[in-house]
Amino acid sequence: MKRRAGAGEYGEAVQLDSSLDSQVKSVIGEFGFNTVASDRISLDRAPKDLRNEECKHLDYPPHLPSVSVIIVFHNEAWSPLMRTVHNVINNTPRQYLHEIVMIDDGSHKDHLGSKLDEYVTRFNGIVKVYRNSRREGLIRARSIGAKKSSGEILVYLDAHCEAEPNWLPPLITPILNDHRACTVPLIDVIDGNKYTFTEQAGGDENGLARGAWDWSLQWKRIPITKKEKARKSRMSDPYRSPAMAGGLFAIDRKFFFELGLYDDGLEIWGGENFELSYKVWMCGGQLLFVPCSRVGHVYRLPGWRGNPPPAYVPKDAVLRNYKRVVETWWDEYSKYFYQRRPEVLNIDTGDLSVAKSFREKLKCRSFDWFMKEIAYDIPKHYPLVEPPSGASGHITNIGTKLCLDGKFGGSGSPIALTDCDQAGGEKNWWLTWHEDIRPGGNSPDTARKVCLDCVSRDSVVSFWECHHMQGNQLWKYIFDNKQLYHSVSRSCLEASPGEGKVFARECNHNNLNQLWVWGNLNISRLSEFNSDMHKAVI
Repeated sequence: MKRRAGAGEYGEAVQLDSSLDSQVKSVIGEFGFNTVASDRISLDRAPKDLRNEECKHLDYPPHLPSVSVIIVFHNEAWSPLMRTVHNVINNTPRQYLHEIVMIDDGSHKDHLGSKLDEYVTRFNGIVKVYRNSRREGLIRARSIGAKKSSGEILVYLDAHCEAEPNWLPPLITPILNDHRACTVPLIDVIDGNKYTFTEQAGGDENGLARGAWDWSLQWKRIPITKKEKARKSRMSDPYRSPAMAGGLFAIDRKFFFELGLYDDGLEIWGGENFELSYKVWMCGGQLLFVPCSRVGHVYRLPGWRGNPPPAYVPKDAVLRNYKRVVETWWDEYSKYFYQRRPEVLNIDTGDLSVAKSFREKLKCRSFDWFMKEIAYDIPKHYPLVEPPSGASGHITNIGTKLCLDGKFGGSGSPIALTDCDQAGGEKNWWLTWHEDIRPGGNSPDTARKVCLDCVSRDSVVSFWECHHMQGNQLWKYIFDNKQLYHSVSRSCLEASPGEGKVFARECNHNNLNQLWVWGNLNISRLSEFNSDMHKAVI
């Protein structure tokens, strides 16, 4: 096949002139992606192939079940959405692709109306567009997609994906062998700015990871265990995972309906990936990650304004969803969730009788069985009871007499310096057992899930979502010297009072702006942390 040429082909970075910066900022705010760059890429572009070499030489059964690919969208940008459709058609054997079902979940963008209806006619009926009468949210819209579909296997993709070569046969073959297997491709990261492909972090030497969660129900990835590796005859074989990320998976249509689809009481998005994962495992199925099936996913960029939920959606919908999942599936383990999220106790879950009735009807196993047999490795990475922290309280700079203040900022927000006695702000900090630094809360497990993060020496220190993978978020408090040491950059935290920010600078104990007093110290814990200054000890 002749090699394609053009912007973004095979995942090459798309470069734009700086004169377009204001336009780029505007479209990122509207859609979450740099659509200026996306619009320059062919809708038929060839994706990067990140498969292991072993995957390129495997054979699959010649006769596989028919597939309905379901794509839910709401106010999606045109080119990422339509590139998803083109990509599925271009990279899927025609004999298996029964249909592409597009569910418009209450969009109000002009390009997603009659223009879309007219555009898909070129695909001769294989692409079908259905429109919800109101915005139902991603979760219920996926269930609606299942009801509109008629293929034997349902494959769900987000509305901004690009499947890599030969993605479908390895994804659905395990379901041919076990109709209760739910399969998940390896999900690669497509940069929403330059549209390059990279593997996700957090796996083993081959990039393989299991899906997991912490006890506040945040999605995590943990390396595949020796036990799971021993179950495989080849590195590229599918392997068991306790949980899926949620947006991309394949499932037998009859089995999905047997499970009751998604809990109809879950709103918009959030927690549905765990609900389905628990439901599959505890009710007779298995969840498999498939290394030879790879799909790129475009992730939203900072600066996106988002899509506010409809007025009918209850307040704190995501936390409400989490509570519904926990109350339905976690049994006696629910106490560990409420220890981390006490604010959820007073949230009304709504009626759980239907969700719980499916569990009773299907004679599903206990969560304790699931934790011991399938998710046995999660407590090793995320203990049920939070281990002791190394330090807590105010962090006061000796040189400036100012305190670190998070000011309730989110990812990308720089850490501030403010008057220690000034009311308000966010001045309580935890050096957790992950050896990262987090603000807020009355205990380390109720602290906010943003951490001090720094990319390199002389860079500003800001918040980023806590990832528990050390790296840019690994800090050591040298209590004898009163310095906060950033292991990756081998630098020390330094106050810059003129800017009201803090930076990672070359360590200098004579510089008072690098000396910090942390309110409460656990000396034995700090000594343990500091036994290795360049990696996390626990």
